[in-house]
Amino acid sequence: MPNGVRLFLAYAALVLVGVGLSLRYVVDLAISAPVSLPGIVVMALLAYTIFTITLVLQRKEAGRAFALGLASLTIPAVPLLAISPMAPAAIVVLVLGVLLFVGLTRPNVRAYLNEP
Repeated sequence: MPNGVRLFLAYAALVLVGVGLSLRYVVDLAISAPVSLPGIVVMALLAYTIFTITLVLQRKEAGRAFALGLASLTIPAVPLLAISPMAPAAIVVLVLGVLLFVGLTRPNVRAYLNEP
């Protein structure tokens, strides 16, 4: 397994941890309003992340495109963190995003994810 895929799987696990930690808030919102925008976003992100991990583990070609889509979540996070009190975290997310995009666009990842 190429390092780009390993890094992506670690990143996807972090996304799942973040979704898991936010579920308490979403469930509390669901008590007062069954359908809410944060609930829809969290559930869509959860489904997208699990589907993408499944495609990557099955070595499907489409998994690479979905992985790049999930990695694109780092793009809006950088400016948001840069203007927040957690500005040093923006550098960490920026480095992670660059490593993800460079790792997922390498030829060995394309060769690894070769199942139709």
